[in-house]
This record gives sequence, structure tokens and C-alpha cells, in this order.
Amino acid sequence: MGHGAAALGQPVAERTDTRHFCDAAVPPRMLPIQMGVTAGISLVVGLLTLLAHVAMIAWTYRDATRRSSHPAFLWALVVFFAPLLGVVLYLIFGRTR
Repeated sequence: MGHGAAALGQPVAERTDTRHFCDAAVPPRMLPIQMGVTAGISLVVGLLTLLAHVAMIAWTYRDATRRSSHPAFLWALVVFFAPLLGVVLYLIFGRTR
């Protein structure tokens, strides 16, 4: 059985505390410049990752048109869906010349 007023059969008093349960551990507020720096770093990292992904696809397609007997478009799709693994697979199995 629970403890407190409700367990003893007494009426439960209305809650007068209007704070939300998360308000007790509010982290210190960030300065707008800190939020901007964090967002800027995240944006740069994301764009560099996207650029590397597109570069891997383009390189694989261009190399497969010259050095593979398999369709270059299929190797580009493999690299699109599994970037690092796709390049490794292409280097092991895709190059015939």
C-alpha cells in the first residue's frame, strides 16, 4: 500500500505548486553566440560529410566506367547506400582492369 494522505483515507489537498517537474534542474542558459557556434560547427561537419559522400559516389562512378566490366551506375548505387563499405567492395570486387 502507498503512504500519505490518500492511503489513510483522508482527502488529498489540491496541489498549489505550479512548477513543472523539469524546472528543478534547469541547465544554465546558453548565450546566443554559443548556440550560433554550435550550430555553425554542426552545419560545417554535416556539409563536409555530404560533400565526402557525393565525392565517393562520383569517384566510384567515374572509375567504374573506366576500370570495371560491371555497370558503373550499379556501383554508384552501392556506394550511395553504403558509402564506406561500398567503396571497399568496389575496390575489392569491382575493378577488373
